[in-house]
Amino acid sequence: MSLLLGWVIFVAALLFSVMLHESGHFFTAKKFHMKVTQFFVGFGQTLWSTTKGETEYGIKVLPLGGFVKITGMTALEDVDPADEARSFREQPGWQRIIVLAAGSFMHFALAFFLLIVLALGVGLANDNSTQIGAVGSCIPASAAALDSGSCQHSLGVAPARQAGIRAGDKIIAIAGTPVRTWTQLGAAIRAQPGGKPVAITVLRGGRQLVLHASPAVVPGRSGSYLGIGSAELFQRLNPLRAVSYAGSTFGQVMVGSVTAVGHLPAAIPDLFAKDRASTPAGQVSSVVGVGGLTAQVVAAKDGWQTKVQIVLLIIISLNIFVGAFNLLPLLPLDGGHLAVVIYERVRAWLARLRGRPDPGLVDMRKLVPVSVGVFALLVGFGLLLITADIFNPIHFVQ
Repeated sequence: MSLLLGWVIFVAALLFSVMLHESGHFFTAKKFHMKVTQFFVGFGQTLWSTTKGETEYGIKVLPLGGFVKITGMTALEDVDPADEARSFREQPGWQRIIVLAAGSFMHFALAFFLLIVLALGVGLANDNSTQIGAVGSCIPASAAALDSGSCQHSLGVAPARQAGIRAGDKIIAIAGTPVRTWTQLGAAIRAQPGGKPVAITVLRGGRQLVLHASPAVVPGRSGSYLGIGSAELFQRLNPLRAVSYAGSTFGQVMVGSVTAVGHLPAAIPDLFAKDRASTPAGQVSSVVGVGGLTAQVVAAKDGWQTKVQIVLLIIISLNIFVGAFNLLPLLPLDGGHLAVVIYERVRAWLARLRGRPDPGLVDMRKLVPVSVGVFALLVGFGLLLITADIFNPIHFVQ
C-alpha cells in the first residue's frame, strides 16, 4: 500500500509540474494578447475538455506531458488573416522569448519555493551524525524485499542486531576507519566484504565499545548490508538562512543536472549491467525509475521528516532537471525555438547595420528534418531508459 501511495504522490507531482510548465506559456501568451486555442495535460485521445472563451482546456489519455497551442507558432502554420495580428510569430522578439522561457522558469520557481518550504517547515537532516535511529530485524531475501521492508523468507537476523548494536548508539569507526557522517558510514558498510566479521566502534552512554558484525549480502543489491537506519536529527532554518540554503542548493542541483546530461551518452552501455548503480548509468533514470524511487522512499521504515525531505528533494531535482533540459537549443524543445527567435533577432540587427530590410522569420521547412530527428532520438532514449528501469532497476534504499 505504501508503494502505491508513493507512486500516487509522484504522478500527482509530475502532473502538477506539467500543468505549471504549460501555465507559464499560457499566462505570458495571454498577457501579450496572443491567441491561445488549447491548453491540455497529456497526449493522445481526449478524455475531457471544455471551452472557455477562445481556449479549449482538457485532459488527454497519456499523462506524459502537456501542451499549449498558440496561434502562429511558426511560419509554416496557416493562420486566419483575422488572427494574424495576434499570432505568436507577429509579436516582438522579446515577447516571444519570454513566452518560450516561461515554462522552464515555472519549473525553477517551483523548485526554489519547495527548497524554502523544506528548510522552513520540515527542516534539514543533520548528516554530520552517525547516530542509529533503528536496527533491522532481518536480512531481506531480495532487493525488492529490502525496498518494501519485508522480512518474509528472510536470510537470517540482521547483522547489526546480531552484533548488539542498539538505537541511540553512535558509530564512530568501521574496521578502524573513522566515520563522521552518515554518507561516510553508508559507504564504509557497503565496501566491507560480505560474511566476514568487521569491528564496529560505537559510543553508548558516553562509553566507547567495539562490537563485531558480519555484513550480509542482499541478493540483487550491490554492497554489503548491516541493517541500520539513521536517527532523525532535523533542524529548521530561519527565513534568511532558508533563502540562502535554497539558492545554494538550487545551484548545486543545476550543476548536477548539467553534469547528468553530459553523462547520458556514457550511461547507455551500462544501462543493463549488473552493477548499474556503480556506473554512470546509475546516475540517470526515466520517470519510471524516479517514480520507483519515490515509492521506495514512502514505503521505507523511516520517520515522516526523512520521507518528506527525500520526496521533496526528488521533486525539486526533477523540476530543475526538466527545466534545464528543456532549454537545450534543440528543436522541438523550447530551447530550440528560443534559439530560432534569437537567431532571427540577431540576423535582423545585422541587416539593419548594413541598411538592409529585416529578413523575417526563419524558414522552418529546412529545420523540420532536424526537429524530427531530435524528437525520434529523445523518444528512443526515453524508451531505452524506461526499459532499463523496468528490467534492471536501481535500488536506492540502503
